[in-house]
This record gives sequence, C-alpha cells and structure tokens, in this order.
Amino acid sequence: MPVLRRNILDDTTARDDYLAGVLALKQERTAFTTEQLGVPGPPAPVFTYDQFVIWHCWTMMTPIPPGGSPRKRNAAHRGPIFLPWHRVMLALLETRIQQVLGKPDFALPYWDWAADGDLGSPTTATVFTADYLGGDGDPVHTGPFAHRPADPTSFTVRIESDPNGMPVQAVPPRGLRRSFARDWPTLPTTDEVKTVLAHKPPAGSTDPADRYDTTAFDSSSQGFRNLLEGWIPRDLARPVHAHNQVHVWIGGDMAPGTSPNDPVFFLHHCNVDRIWEGWMSRYGRLYAPGMSAPAATYQGERIGDPIVSPLGATTTPGSVLDISAVYTYDRLP
Repeated sequence: MPVLRRNILDDTTARDDYLAGVLALKQERTAFTTEQLGVPGPPAPVFTYDQFVIWHCWTMMTPIPPGGSPRKRNAAHRGPIFLPWHRVMLALLETRIQQVLGKPDFALPYWDWAADGDLGSPTTATVFTADYLGGDGDPVHTGPFAHRPADPTSFTVRIESDPNGMPVQAVPPRGLRRSFARDWPTLPTTDEVKTVLAHKPPAGSTDPADRYDTTAFDSSSQGFRNLLEGWIPRDLARPVHAHNQVHVWIGGDMAPGTSPNDPVFFLHHCNVDRIWEGWMSRYGRLYAPGMSAPAATYQGERIGDPIVSPLGATTTPGSVLDISAVYTYDRLP
C-alpha cells in the first residue's frame, strides 16, 4: 500500500515523526568515513542524515556533460533531471525514517510555501515556530533543531560547503543557520504556482514532452521544469522564482550545495514534488530528453540514464515518473 504524504500543518503525527526521524538519523552512524566519501580532513564518521548532505553537494558538482561546468548544468540541477533526481532523494529519506522509527507507514510531510507566500511571507509562519522546525538565527535557537553545544544529541551541522561549493567538514561542528527574507523578501504565491502549472509548450511544437522541457535542456530552457526550478522567466528585477526563491528566502544553510543540512529542505522539495505530480496528473507522465538524444551532450539526463545513489539501488528518470505504488499526496495543486 502506498503511504500518504500530507501537509505538515494538517498532520501532527507526520510532523512529530519527521522531527524524530531526522534527529535519529543525525545520530545514526553509517559504515562510511568522510575520507571514503571524498570529504577532506581527518577521517571522521559519517552519520546517515549527513550522507544525504554529502550526496547532494557532490551531485551539484558533477557536470553534465562530463567535462562541462556544473554551474551550467549538473547531475541534479539546471536540467530535466532536477525533478526525478530529487524525487529519488526524497523517497530514500522517507525509507530511512521508516526504518529508524520502525514505522513503515511513515510518509514525508510537505510545506505548502505558497500558502505562506499568499500571507505576505511571514518570518513567524507556523512551520517555523518552536513546535515545528524552529525559527531564524545564526545559530537557530528555537525548536527541535536548535544547537546546544553542551548537548551531544542536539542538532549539529558537521558538513558544509567551501567557497568553491565542495563539501568540507565544519570545524568545529556548529549550529544550523537561517536568515529569513534577507536575500529575497518573499516566497512564491499560489498564483505563481498556477502560472507554472499552466505553462504551454513553445509555439509550433509537435512533441508533447516539450511541455516538460526543451532543448538545450539547461537553465535557459522554456518548459515546466525550468519554471518550477526557478530559472525562468529571466528578469533582472526578480532573478529567482519558485523552487529557487524558497531556498534564497530561507538563506543560511539552505543557500549552498549542502542545503539538505536544513531539515526544511525535504519539506520544501516534497512540495516541489507534489507540484510536479499535480502537473503530470493534468498533462501525462511526460519527460524529455529521450534516449535518442546524443549521449555526448545529455548523458545522465535522458529518460533511461541511471540515477546513481550511495543510499539505495540505481534507478532512472523513466522509472520514477509514476510513483503511485509507493506514495500519493493528500491533495494536488
């Protein structure tokens, strides 16, 4: 039976289980050391939650195509792989929380940030109160992820990004950082989500998959994926949109490649995944590019190319387009 993902504000059980699961995975050691996962410095144990942080950061630094620039297109962002890759990551975290809590019916909750955008993007939104994820600060000092230096079980950032975007050890380990509304003042709104969902393929297009993404499959592409990821429309007065806008609004540890350090990352991406699922329920389980696209340019993004994870079995974009046997959402946008 698929599990049911709900709005975190509507399900206190899912909230409590998510908070408990994250804290448990923060204390659960893996068989790996930082040295084995390519993080410089003296070898240190890697904990399960931090393995997600390292994976995300390294994937951001993996260019597509090989030899290109990861800041133009990488194995998780700025291209069509963005939505399937994060779907795989969410499902793996969901599985790890089910295992660590012994609750096979646990489902990741989502944060509907557009609802808070409609309210004027309050920095005191319910999701950031002490009963949920805690609030702003350097370090965050309220809620379950507040850092207490004298308490070894409190939430601690052990891996961070260096100025070049590479994962490094935080020396010393530190508290979680947030800086609400300092780098961008607002969250996306419901009307903006509706605009993303209503996107039409380019004039003259005959391929239904063009509604999802278009050549050159990067941050300039005209398509639903790029609208939702947040690179278009190009507007110097408002350079971030949708997914990107949420990261920038929260700031702090949500800004660099190690953004999964902030547990709000997974609630945010669960909502992004929900929007994608709502789009597919309207237009079909479309994806581009297909396997006929040249490997020299698009290998790693095509529908049958492997999504490699250090946390679970390899899969492909095509295999995760229909995830209804694993999870569903309480409501779609």
